[in-house]
Amino acid sequence: MTEQAIIEIKNLSYRYEKDMVLENINISVPKGAFLAIVGPNGSGKSTLLKLVLGLLKLQKGDIRLFGEEINHFKNWEEIGYVSQKANSFNTGFPASVFEVVASGLTKKLGLFRFLKKEDKRIVMDALKAVGMDPFSKRNIGELSGGQQQRVFIARALVSEPKLLILDEPTVGVDIQNVNSFYQMLSNLNKNHAITLLLVTHDIGTVSDKATHVACLNKHLHFHGEASEFEQMKNDEMSDFYGHEVQMLLHQHEHGGVYK
Repeated sequence: MTEQAIIEIKNLSYRYEKDMVLENINISVPKGAFLAIVGPNGSGKSTLLKLVLGLLKLQKGDIRLFGEEINHFKNWEEIGYVSQKANSFNTGFPASVFEVVASGLTKKLGLFRFLKKEDKRIVMDALKAVGMDPFSKRNIGELSGGQQQRVFIARALVSEPKLLILDEPTVGVDIQNVNSFYQMLSNLNKNHAITLLLVTHDIGTVSDKATHVACLNKHLHFHGEASEFEQMKNDEMSDFYGHEVQMLLHQHEHGGVYK
């Protein structure tokens, strides 16, 4: 018997008034996967995330989280969510990196509880997992966009989620740091046994790090392993995006460049 999927989406359709945004979507995310959802602007990616997070009500189809129908799912602490915060964060916010990450424990500890030694260890472990432990005493506003986004991921990690959902996390990240950012996500997936669901525009970079890829543009055009995705031809991707796309796949850890 195969292991139960972390996310199971079946025959999902959604419309805003007269506009059909998603039509007959079927996606399965196995435990331990790193799924990247790619697609052009307006393809329904954000709507799909909102449905998975329970922020929009289902209209047609079924979503199961950890084997349970989403309408009955209550263990939301098992899911961490990181939005596009780095692009719009108030750099004058007066809080240290440690304090921002520790705020992720509020639901567990209560609003005005002091951190115990174990809680502080959890915060530092989360910062270490994203490579930001040396910056724990720095003001969050002093960091670059990419560093801030790592801190927000650490904040999501302190609740020890089994699933981490990220919406365009490299918005506001310097292009030279994007690859190391995705490497950090890959390490979280492999070394911390966290299932990842990522929405991104970075097709080439993420296909190097993800285990699975889904191409979404109202319909699901591709859903499979990243190795299969890498075999797609440029003209297939151009048809999917509606304009010319060059599939430049970045260097793998074991070497080699795909063009």
